[in-house]
Amino acid sequence: VQLQASGGGLVQAGGSLRLSCVVDGLAFGVRGMGWFRQAPGKEREFVSSINASGRTTRYTESAKGRFTVSRDNTKHILYLQLTSLEPDDTAVYLCAAANGPHATTNQWEYNRWGQGTQVTVSS
Repeated sequence: VQLQASGGGLVQAGGSLRLSCVVDGLAFGVRGMGWFRQAPGKEREFVSSINASGRTTRYTESAKGRFTVSRDNTKHILYLQLTSLEPDDTAVYLCAAANGPHATTNQWEYNRWGQGTQVTVSS
């Protein structure tokens, strides 16, 4: 099982990025998927999730209206569109596969994790 995240980078405040997570070796279409992030010295936190069908999405409060999660079940790819980025969004962003089909916010309900991609937002 492999989850490969990419698309991070250095961007100025107000800018945008699109993160991708290619999933291999997993029944992608029946799993909820999530994005989490971890900043230096901080705990890993939930950012967004999407259920197996893609019809249900969830966001942390700070991401609402700025980030959009989506998935392509034919290509086995999870996306996170980041807009209006702020310096506080700086973190390693990790994708994860849930152990069921729901768009869960609980990191303990995810049992497969990718290695993460760095997002750095300058002021």
